[in-house]
Amino acid sequence: MFKEITYRPLNLYSQFKEAAEAFPETAIILDKVYEAFPQLSSESTYQEVHEAIVETASRLASFGISQSDKVMLYKSTSFDTYLLAVAVTYLGAVPVMVSYHLPSSTLDVFAQRLESSFIIYDQETMERVTGMSEKETTRPISLRELVLADRMEVVENLLPEDVIQYMTHTSGTTGIPKLICHTGQTMGWRVAWQQTIFVKMKKPGLLAFHISPVHSRYNIGISSAINLGFPIFPLSSARAQDVEDLLTLYKPMALETHPNNFVQWSRLAKEKPDVFSSIQFYHSTFDAINKATMKAFLTASKDSQPVFMQVYGQSECGPMILRYHRLEDIDETNARDMGVGLAGYTQARVADEHGIMLPAGQNGHIHLYSKGRAVTYYKEDARFQENVYGDWWDSGDYGCLTENGTLLLKDRQVDVIDQIDSNLALEDMLLDQLDFLSEVVIIRDREGRPQPILALVEEEEMNWNAWWQAVTDLPFLKEPIILAYEDIPRTATMKVQRLQMEASLKEHGHL
Repeated sequence: MFKEITYRPLNLYSQFKEAAEAFPETAIILDKVYEAFPQLSSESTYQEVHEAIVETASRLASFGISQSDKVMLYKSTSFDTYLLAVAVTYLGAVPVMVSYHLPSSTLDVFAQRLESSFIIYDQETMERVTGMSEKETTRPISLRELVLADRMEVVENLLPEDVIQYMTHTSGTTGIPKLICHTGQTMGWRVAWQQTIFVKMKKPGLLAFHISPVHSRYNIGISSAINLGFPIFPLSSARAQDVEDLLTLYKPMALETHPNNFVQWSRLAKEKPDVFSSIQFYHSTFDAINKATMKAFLTASKDSQPVFMQVYGQSECGPMILRYHRLEDIDETNARDMGVGLAGYTQARVADEHGIMLPAGQNGHIHLYSKGRAVTYYKEDARFQENVYGDWWDSGDYGCLTENGTLLLKDRQVDVIDQIDSNLALEDMLLDQLDFLSEVVIIRDREGRPQPILALVEEEEMNWNAWWQAVTDLPFLKEPIILAYEDIPRTATMKVQRLQMEASLKEHGHL
């Protein structure tokens, strides 16, 4: 049985050290050799990874990194990004998790806010680091330099629990991302929330996941899992063939990824269900997902009672609202119904633009209450406070509460279209009905009318008869624009950057 779950502040390093002491031989499966940690094998242990983290911290110290320094981690997306963050924490410095696709101009803004910082990069991001203008205040360190650096004798020098220990950033769907600040206390509440979910799994089986390592979800998930002794399996690639090979080989008990990755893999689940036969628990990270996709994965599992857990959350607040989906009720499910908060930890309400609560069934701004709420946006506290209503946080999302108290997520507030009650619900419905589509996004044309953007499943053709039949009884939709899946702009967590896409298509005369 798992130990009793209680709140305690989270320090990434001390938590990893304690896990390595409690479960030294528990496995961490690695699907590639990491440039930052070449000494780790494909089947490493907590203890071996902990030793590698301490060794890397001693090399980081040789560059002058010490307590309270800010260290941007800006590299290709894989598990070693997280391990670098733990090593930075060992020195009492603050990891700043930066998505590898952000341009030099955004790095310059981050560097200005941080005032004096380091930035760790690799071959994937080298050109953008070289292109930065802010060279006086930022010390670049390549992974190649790091692994060849001399070691220094250093001891752990941890920050207090009530100061900023970790930074992530917003998705940037509406402009320059904001740097979100987390303390040991706020992260500790998120870990407690997550562990109450993990203990329902009864036994510590292998957890596989493909999540952006710079997402606020990443460190909480790993910290929660290893604290309970779960073996973990970070997947570096979202390619269907890689997923097929790795899941077939290691047969994990649980699988977590972003909703859009599940949508990408749904064809694999339908055509080769054995790939997912070992999965008992699916977990969709911080966003809604259409029910046909969930059904495909639940059907593929050979477990007697597979569960698809849908979690709605936000980087500023952590995991918030959850709902369990099972095969026997998935067809009747409203995929926009996120469920309820976790008693004692999180809660949702709906308010108008002035923060006044609205009754059930009335659409408005979704407000979130979370004990794990971040403390500020770094050097932009005024922007942070614009969203604060006492203990409540305006999420920027739009929806309503049902009479049963569950939360219906309908849209981002900035994406609302007058003629449509919920873009997201409409997109879900079309994805559920039309299996030749891998993406449906509804944006606004120059007059504010709904414009569908479609991406096709690989090797499928557009079925126009099925499309027009599906939309016959819907609010008027313009003729769709078809783009390649990879041409749809996305954040690090695979969310569509709708405003950026609107602006780009208008600029090129397509809207």
